[in-house]
Amino acid sequence: RVQGVFFRSSSRRKARKLNLSGFVKNEPDGTVQIMAEGEEKNLKEFIDWCQDGTIYAKVKKVDIEWFPAIEEFDGFEIK
Repeated sequence: RVQGVFFRSSSRRKARKLNLSGFVKNEPDGTVQIMAEGEEKNLKEFIDWCQDGTIYAKVKKVDIEWFPAIEEFDGFEIK
């Protein structure tokens, strides 16, 4: 659950820095969904970053699912 801590914009900035494509969005239940594609080492760095979040965010849990790339994203956006 993330609210008012700039997590989505910070995650977009980090993803773009790592040359990842995909999106981040708030879910109705208050959680945040991120879908990202890119180099595996960059994805792992991004996952590590997500587990810490920003200085204002408190991340309690990160669920990770790996899928084959679908290559339909153009950049990394906030939905």
